[in-house]
Amino acid sequence: MSGADGAGSGPDASTAGATEQGTPNAGHRAHAPAPLRVSRRPWLAAGIIALVAVALVGTVIVYSERRPFGFEVDLMTSLSAARTPAVTSGALVLDLLGGGVLSNVVFPILIVVGLLVWRRPWAALYFGVAALASAGVTRLVKVLVGRVRPEDILVHPDFGSFPSGHSSAAALIATALGLIFMRTWVWVAGIAWTVLMMLSRMYLGAHWLSDTIGGALVGVGAALIVWAPFAYRLYRENRMPHRPLWKPAGTAAKS
Repeated sequence: MSGADGAGSGPDASTAGATEQGTPNAGHRAHAPAPLRVSRRPWLAAGIIALVAVALVGTVIVYSERRPFGFEVDLMTSLSAARTPAVTSGALVLDLLGGGVLSNVVFPILIVVGLLVWRRPWAALYFGVAALASAGVTRLVKVLVGRVRPEDILVHPDFGSFPSGHSSAAALIATALGLIFMRTWVWVAGIAWTVLMMLSRMYLGAHWLSDTIGGALVGVGAALIVWAPFAYRLYRENRMPHRPLWKPAGTAAKS
């Protein structure tokens, strides 16, 4: 093989030759990929629409003298008649896990700490801000609407039936973790958790149907709106290795 032939061998040289000859891939290989752009507007718009829907439903409730809608009374009657000891026990467990100190303080702190331990500081900051936003909006709407809870109730919740705090906390966790990890199983588990929480609140007589839907919309809306300014950083962080803090950065390279 001559020296000229040897100079033309190898992947670098063949790529260069293809570029010079004007093959279909020449332009693609000659230019670096465009900077990544994360689409925020559709998700931000969805979050705003969710909170606007909560405001509209809350307004209707206030103008209807804070009474439940007719179909909600019928649904509550059916659920009350279908109560069984086993299902009631499960609903009471969800009541404990989904509200109070556990849902509003302990679980968010554990999630934030877990994200920090696995080197996801932007995700931890995003989740903390979103959780505070969801809890704040939920409390504000509760005070403004002041809806009375159903009478046939098996638990002793705080003031205000609309929106459901349990439902908003569940939806916030489901949506925020779904946006952080971007895994199908996380979305499926989160949706299942939120739906179970909504059903348990009605089953226990703690909320009307519109309360649980309003709560879910608050959680989803807060998670989406807060996500928008974090979107690009979360995307980049998600593509990085996430070794726990007790494993040095060079561990993988040495092994």
